[in-house]
Amino acid sequence: MDTMLLIDGKAIGAETGMTFDRLDPVTGALASRAAAGGVADAIRAVDAAAAAFGAWSAMGPSARRKILLAAADLMEAKAGAFAALMTAETGATGPWGGFNAMLGAGVLREAAAMTTQIGGEVIPSDKPGTLALAVRQPAGVCVGIAPWNAPVILGTRAVAMPLACGNTVVLKASELCPATHQLIGATLIEAGVPDGVINVVTNAPEDAAAVVHALIEHPAVKRINFTGSTRVGKIVAEAAARVLKPVLLELGGKAPLVVLDDADIDAAVDAAAFGAFMNQGQICMSTERIIVDEKIADEFVAKLVAKAKALPAGDPRGHVVLGSLISQQAADRVEELIADAVAKGGKLVAGGTRDGTIMAATLVDHVTPSMRIYSEESFGPAKSIIRTSGVEEAIRVANDTEYGLSSAVFGRDITRALAVARRIDAGICHINGPTLNDEPQMPFGGMKGSGYGRFGGKAGIAEFTDLRWITIESEQHYPF
Repeated sequence: MDTMLLIDGKAIGAETGMTFDRLDPVTGALASRAAAGGVADAIRAVDAAAAAFGAWSAMGPSARRKILLAAADLMEAKAGAFAALMTAETGATGPWGGFNAMLGAGVLREAAAMTTQIGGEVIPSDKPGTLALAVRQPAGVCVGIAPWNAPVILGTRAVAMPLACGNTVVLKASELCPATHQLIGATLIEAGVPDGVINVVTNAPEDAAAVVHALIEHPAVKRINFTGSTRVGKIVAEAAARVLKPVLLELGGKAPLVVLDDADIDAAVDAAAFGAFMNQGQICMSTERIIVDEKIADEFVAKLVAKAKALPAGDPRGHVVLGSLISQQAADRVEELIADAVAKGGKLVAGGTRDGTIMAATLVDHVTPSMRIYSEESFGPAKSIIRTSGVEEAIRVANDTEYGLSSAVFGRDITRALAVARRIDAGICHINGPTLNDEPQMPFGGMKGSGYGRFGGKAGIAEFTDLRWITIESEQHYPF
């Protein structure tokens, strides 16, 4: 059955009647056929959300919480369906799909908990007889634009907190996983979200720009959140700036994992492998640069190489750790980065082999700034090892990037490791843990080329509400 648009509580086709196909990146078989929504459909979705805003924003917090909790239970129950769609549309492994559904449910539960935490404050006023209030209230229609790489987690995150805050939403699905993203909307509707409160628009790749601009420019849209590449994030931010609308951006990353000379080497190896190769390295927080002190580098690299070579890669429907990259083009690009590094003196110490969109866990040692893989986000299972001398050089290399999302530091001297963590230019840093970590209640976001704003917990409330100054005044005396 075709994947339909979800507008005003109904599953409908595109106004043009057109559809587009998403093919399985491993087999080339049809993974999903979805409605190719266009500008007119995007406008219809926003209009429906705007019409539903009054009633949803006036609903009591406990009622919204009950619906979001019901949606979380349903999402968990549909974990198998979500995982199957993710495997077919994106080449993800079953465990990654199941984890997506579980954490997506957690995102909904955290949002549900926030419905009663949207508070304000009384601020002392210099005017006699005046009660001054800072009050947070829903902003209006929010547009969420979500990517394919962790589609249930990030698609749910794009809508959960806006809904909890009393906003209505339009989710623009990724062209690479339209059925997966549509199932998020269908799950929320099944849980009892009223008509028009959640809407999902799918579109063919060639229509993406027009649909995004139509969503951003619609007068009823008050907030936009985008998770994806830095290149596209800049386009979204520029479009929103022209109409003076706030945007939350969670963009690319080049996460460093810094291994200091006193690190627990085995623990650092395990964290590096997990952070580097989970979901084939196609996560914004993936470990991209392994920065290791030269005093322990030989031992660390030998152990990491052994672990990487033991990780099975293959069809994601089998018992493998590494499944498919999202496309042949993505695999081609990762291969180009490896070839460039080797041509410039890098040492290929693990992996480097490829079968279509399946690529083995790959490590390139002795990476230098002259190599593309040093600075470009690989978004695949090819990772740099950079040897440094001392703490200061490690910090300099960690910060030698346009990105600043996640990072990690390994060292037994926690005081020193904390000092290093505080000097790394990233929104997230984990001491003695992997760069890859997410909890729904944490303030999640980056700096520099990784974007601005924060998802998660109370931090997310500020992103999706308006803070207003309201006064209640007694009789005043005026100078004229």
